[in-house]
Amino acid sequence: MRVPRGYKSSQVDDRRGEQLPAGGGGLSAGGANLLGLLFRRFGLPGVLVGAALLYFASRSDPGGGAVSSRSHSGSAQASAELTKEQPVVEFVSFVFDDAQNTWKEQFGRESKPYQLARLELFRRRIRSACGLGEDAMGPFYCPGDGMVYIDLSFYDQLKHDLGAPGDFAQAYVIAHEVGHHVQHLLGTDQKVHGASRAQQSGDGGLLVRLELQADCYAGIWAHGTDRRDLLEVGDVEEALNAAGKIGDDTLQRSATGVVRPESFTHGSSAQRQRWFQRGYSSGQRSACDTFSADPL
Repeated sequence: MRVPRGYKSSQVDDRRGEQLPAGGGGLSAGGANLLGLLFRRFGLPGVLVGAALLYFASRSDPGGGAVSSRSHSGSAQASAELTKEQPVVEFVSFVFDDAQNTWKEQFGRESKPYQLARLELFRRRIRSACGLGEDAMGPFYCPGDGMVYIDLSFYDQLKHDLGAPGDFAQAYVIAHEVGHHVQHLLGTDQKVHGASRAQQSGDGGLLVRLELQADCYAGIWAHGTDRRDLLEVGDVEEALNAAGKIGDDTLQRSATGVVRPESFTHGSSAQRQRWFQRGYSSGQRSACDTFSADPL
């Protein structure tokens, strides 16, 4: 993907050089323990499945609040790591802003107001309005504070552990989380989380439909980057590969050898690829009505 060098965003808070003090509670003790157990037993695929469950649980009970005070890490090693990651920071910042600009235009055409989200870069752990976020959880959006959170080490896991390399695979992840912000502004996520557990769960449930719609919204952003000649050869394929690698069936098969559709939270690999492609092909929000689609 073609991005400007040295890009900076006023919507990005870089907290990678800060450390959340030990202790501190919140969602966190139980959530962190569960994710740690999943990581030890099943590696990253197990963590991603578990993190999805914790994410939606946190939405229904967003206790927590503001980011607590942190101590700065001043070691030479930490400073070198921050410098090494700077090109990725610039890339992520550009993608985040570009995705939001796409949605500002979309909302403007529909005469709807668009409220900007913010992006928090962190290391290891961070406090959000949805509880304690940790690096093992991967990127997430918190509707309680309208922020996307990401520890950039996730991209190494995406490439090496999940087999989804490439800068546009990274971009797809950010655009998907911005898609959740769009859903929050439109009230879609509130409706889903107000539904019964029976309506939410399963491979055709509302939670899966919500996630697939965020994939479709990521595709809408990709459509705009193509029209503005920002894409390079192979970029769309990188995004589709990433969508396939993080499908529920693929993650479950890798983690346990067994696929259980009744426990899906994000959709199958084929479904995630299909809905990203649908958004990319159309560029229209009307094409992303996963809630009426049958089959998905």
